[in-house]
Amino acid sequence: MRLDELLRTAVDVIVERGLANTRTGDVARAAGVSQALVFYHFANKDALLAQAFAYAASRDLEGLDQVASSDLPAPEKVHQIIDLYAPAGRSKAWALWIDGWSEALRNPTLEAVSRRLDLRWKEALAEAISAGVADGAFTCADPVKAAWRITSLIDGLAVQLTVHPDVLDRSTVLNWIAEAVATELGRAAGSGFSVES
Repeated sequence: MRLDELLRTAVDVIVERGLANTRTGDVARAAGVSQALVFYHFANKDALLAQAFAYAASRDLEGLDQVASSDLPAPEKVHQIIDLYAPAGRSKAWALWIDGWSEALRNPTLEAVSRRLDLRWKEALAEAISAGVADGAFTCADPVKAAWRITSLIDGLAVQLTVHPDVLDRSTVLNWIAEAVATELGRAAGSGFSVES
């Protein structure tokens, strides 16, 4: 079995069982391989969980990297980054992130991976905001702080939408995100910025 197939299986098991309840034996059984093969690829359970988490997140980062390296105007880049990051309802990706943050409190390997991946989103958004400030599209005194505030709001709303889907609907969440982004970037509400629904 190839490593990417094993990681894909591990992600499915983690989403079903949760990071804390996933054992290497569960992944081996689901993949139809021996536990020895799992340990051939991963030094221990923590390494397996961290690499599976990074593997799942890498799909989203591929989209982010395409947008960040594109020649799009800054407002469109910001728009697309927010669209990629915003919650899509009760999604597997956000469930994995929420579980990953929780487990990172006790797993230093997972903490390092989640921090690196999380910072990549913030850095890409800050770079796009900075470019928009430079070309006059945005008014923002500190793009880094704005990126942190925007992504922190999205993180919190994504937790609510994922864990308590009957409390807020996705449309409301996306409107709040769009309002916050417009405020952070010095744009009037309704100035054309929205988040895809």
